[in-house]
Amino acid sequence: MSWGYRLVTLWTSHALSLLLVGLLGRQLGLQAGFQVVRTTNCSRWGTPSDNGLFEDGDIIIGGLFSLRYTPPSVDYSFKQQPDNKPCTGVQNLPLQYIYAMLYALEEINRSLTLLPGVKLGYQIHDSCALPAWELKAVLSMVGGNTFTCDTEAGNGLDIGQGDKPIPLIIGGSNSVTAQILSRVLGPLSVPVLSYTASCPCLSDRQQYPNFFRTMASDAYQARAVAQLAIHFNWTWIGAVIADNDYGHMAVKVFQESIQENSVCLAFVETLQRETIVSDATRAALTIQASTAKVILIFTWYTDVIELFHQLSKLNVTDRQFLASEAWSTSGDLLQDSASHKVARGVLGVAIRSTALPGFDSYIRSLSPLLRPNDEFLREFWQKEFGCDPNTNGPPEKASLPQCKGTETLEEVQNFFTDTSQLRVTYNVYLAVYAAAHALHSLLSCPERANSPGNVSSCSFPKEIKPFELMQHLSQVNFTTPQDELFYFQGGDITAKYDLVNWQSTPQGGLRLALIGRVDGFDLHLNDTAIEWSTGTSQVPVSVCSKSCAPGTRKASRKGEPICCFDCILCADGEISNQTGSLQCDRCPAEFWSNTERTVCVPRQLDFLSFNETLGVTLTAVAVSGATVTTAVFVVFLHHRQTPVVRANNSELSFLLLLSLKLCFLCSLLFIGRPSYWACRFQQAAFGISFVLCVSCLQVKTIVVLAAFRSARPGAEALMKWFGPGQQRGSVCFFTSIQVVICIIWLTLSPPIPQPDLEIPGLKVTLKCAMASVVGFSVVLGYIGLLGCTSLLLAFLARKLPDNFNEAKLITFSMLIFCAVWVAFVPAYVSSPGKYAVAVEVFAILASSFGLLFCIFAPKCFIILLRPEKNTKKHLMAR
Repeated sequence: MSWGYRLVTLWTSHALSLLLVGLLGRQLGLQAGFQVVRTTNCSRWGTPSDNGLFEDGDIIIGGLFSLRYTPPSVDYSFKQQPDNKPCTGVQNLPLQYIYAMLYALEEINRSLTLLPGVKLGYQIHDSCALPAWELKAVLSMVGGNTFTCDTEAGNGLDIGQGDKPIPLIIGGSNSVTAQILSRVLGPLSVPVLSYTASCPCLSDRQQYPNFFRTMASDAYQARAVAQLAIHFNWTWIGAVIADNDYGHMAVKVFQESIQENSVCLAFVETLQRETIVSDATRAALTIQASTAKVILIFTWYTDVIELFHQLSKLNVTDRQFLASEAWSTSGDLLQDSASHKVARGVLGVAIRSTALPGFDSYIRSLSPLLRPNDEFLREFWQKEFGCDPNTNGPPEKASLPQCKGTETLEEVQNFFTDTSQLRVTYNVYLAVYAAAHALHSLLSCPERANSPGNVSSCSFPKEIKPFELMQHLSQVNFTTPQDELFYFQGGDITAKYDLVNWQSTPQGGLRLALIGRVDGFDLHLNDTAIEWSTGTSQVPVSVCSKSCAPGTRKASRKGEPICCFDCILCADGEISNQTGSLQCDRCPAEFWSNTERTVCVPRQLDFLSFNETLGVTLTAVAVSGATVTTAVFVVFLHHRQTPVVRANNSELSFLLLLSLKLCFLCSLLFIGRPSYWACRFQQAAFGISFVLCVSCLQVKTIVVLAAFRSARPGAEALMKWFGPGQQRGSVCFFTSIQVVICIIWLTLSPPIPQPDLEIPGLKVTLKCAMASVVGFSVVLGYIGLLGCTSLLLAFLARKLPDNFNEAKLITFSMLIFCAVWVAFVPAYVSSPGKYAVAVEVFAILASSFGLLFCIFAPKCFIILLRPEKNTKKHLMAR
């Protein structure tokens, strides 16, 4: 529970008790009241308002102002105060507020259209900023003459005896006092019209149905300051606030207004008046250490003075301050030379200033000679001119000489006579006119039909009912003498503020400059007229992290506000073309991001070409394989009559060499730009060439097994079934199956050239896309089936008795062949783009070289280097 709320509850409960007793006394009579309480002394309720301003009239309007200074040792109870006045020292601005009320009343009384024939009187009292005194004056005004009766125990009991109750109070010099007055007068439905109370809590019509104000709610100025922060792109702001409802409410509304615009508070420091020096020192150190260059201050001007003094000691002069209306127009701060180097460039929200024609002349024409009963003006005169203007007797103060009577305010320059910027003063003026228009509406008789028995129910000045006046006050809608439309929204008015800037003067001081205004939620600002804290026209930058440049995105930092982030480069294939992007946008499939990640550019087609290093290398290896195969073929052709060549059917050897050469050459079909026919032909050539090669090896293995089996008794006829014709037929049969498979595959769903858009990168690989994975799998599966069968048969024939058993060579070659193609599958699947093609080419070349060297290298060694072993006897020897 806040201090302000506790104070309101305390004073309200105390005052309601007194009010109820007073009302009871008025109904039962003073005599009955005195029978209840035994008293020793009864007198009129003594309040400091006894020396206020009074003017009789048909309707009396009450006024409460905090005119005098309150010393710390003041009795806040409801007891009768002694004769010596505890409040001394008239303040200039509140005195101007009082005469603004009188000025407005005099205008209205002279008006022929507003309340014609009705004279408005007034009772104006000084509350000395004490809730107890303000309550005494209010209860006295709304209840008529009030008396205080002291009991033997010394307690006070107030019993009223009314003569002319006041139906409306213009007062509530601050929000706490306004809450107390509204709660106390709420049961009586007496309207309270405040000119300075700005707490948003007072907008609650359930709790304060009788409260009205000509001062905008603080929620509006907090939103206005938030608009300034958003307008200038300040996302990292520090806050120094009063440690009370005013400060905490302001920062709460500010945060609610900025949360959707990525604006954060770097810190929130609180100030208490009781410990202002230590609090201001702590806040100054926080401001110095923070990276926030813009500081929001929601507190009183006295606190700001101490804070600026501490910042000046630390030489912190590069911060841009945002001021609330509580200190944005403070003359004390503007005149405080110790704060000038810190306060330059302050940007603040101020109560709207409006000119009142004739008010300056009215103020300067005031004189105690013309107002001999004006106690306030007499006290001001004593302070300003150092003499007593009392002409009806000896001076009130023996220490002061008698005034000459020639003193005038024409040349006086202070806050009382300064009418250049009327802010709260104009609020008082508006409050009087709002009350007058409500009374005018209440007292205006509607036209009645002239029918018998129809009696007018119009109110007359002596019959004013506060609850009726409150209803009419809530419905006022008029144009002021300054041509401004005025009306209440509930109990509030439309927010209107000035935007002010503290600018340097040639004399080295500071002056207040008007740079814009706020109308409701609309901000009107002249940016070029602002003088910043840096002394330049460059808008200060206050960010936790600089905005991310195009090509990057924001990444929040763990445990830090959203305004603090890192800028991360967009991933490949993503771009951001705006400053401060929250995310990167992925490019379409046919496009890729440029190096800066700011624009999508068309992707470049890439394929395994003959011009690149990898393509040249594979081409050279393929040509070398084909050349070596051709050389072996020539050697075998030259030595075709030798036993090594003739063994195991030389026709199959030549056919095997031819198929190996085709295998080497078919790899070249995979290099170069894929085309429609190239995609079809390369797979067919690959599948058929390898099946032809493996078929030859399988038939050779079968021949070896058949040859050794036929050597057994009773198996001579076995070789008849594996003669040269049957061997050639078997090779053709096995190969024809692959041919049929390729024809069906390439007819129904052939591979087509297509860019591989799923692979990331600026370059997109143009490859032969397998429209049917099943067809390609069948081709590879058939090759694998023949290879495994050949490996099994060769493995079974590896230990057959022979000095040169070709089955051993076939076993080793098929082991290499199978190992290469088993490793090919995962390598092919995991290789990106054109490297998948290179893997397939490598597998073709590796398996081809494996077959070539494992089968023909030993034979060529014997033919060329060991011709003595190239004999039938040696081959048949065990």
